[in-house]
Amino acid sequence: MRGDAHKILLIEDDASVCEVVVAYFESDEYKITIAGDGEVALDAFAQDKYDLVLLDLMLPKVSGERVCKAIRDASDVPIIMLSGKSDVEDRIAGLELGADDYMSKPFSPRELLARARALLRRAHAPTGAPHEKLEFGDLSIDLPGHKVMLSGKEIDLTASEFRLLVTLSRYPGRVYSRMELVEKVLGYDYDGYERTIDSHVKNLRSKLGDKPRSPRWLYTVHGAGYRFEGYSPRT
Repeated sequence: MRGDAHKILLIEDDASVCEVVVAYFESDEYKITIAGDGEVALDAFAQDKYDLVLLDLMLPKVSGERVCKAIRDASDVPIIMLSGKSDVEDRIAGLELGADDYMSKPFSPRELLARARALLRRAHAPTGAPHEKLEFGDLSIDLPGHKVMLSGKEIDLTASEFRLLVTLSRYPGRVYSRMELVEKVLGYDYDGYERTIDSHVKNLRSKLGDKPRSPRWLYTVHGAGYRFEGYSPRT
């Protein structure tokens, strides 16, 4: 079973979009629930556990932005935003709300399904040995537990932010290009969306207390990408 019974919440008020998305995802054996407005979506999310959320931004009653924030405050479930807005800045704004991916309408349902598969693989893939932990001074990354502690306090990261941090911190000092990080974090060639990684880095820096001009952990290498700096890890 390719879908492996993963449960997906589709938050969308356009019946024609719902019909196509449901057809594609159910053919791949995913279980999909539809919520036609923001209020119904939040109720559905509170009452059940989902593996992935497909979220339209233009919703009745409660906006997609508010729904995204509420879901992200409560969970690190992967979120793919769906929107009629296609400008780069709109994508960046959506990702900065905590979404893992962003697709502009009209979109290919086959591409949406491929991106969903990739996010689900990444979210559920093992990130290290059974007891592997990376430690950098007061920063501790528990790979199998998907937990990050900073100065004794747990940092709440999305699945994509966690994978980004793990990817960079495994090899301190190594510079990763944006496209390398896109492939490693999102799981596929995300051509033309390199700035997605910029948004995830910005969110991750904020949660780690990093300042762009005087970072402690995440450094920008102009014209090349990003690197992580810290003490040599203990595993």
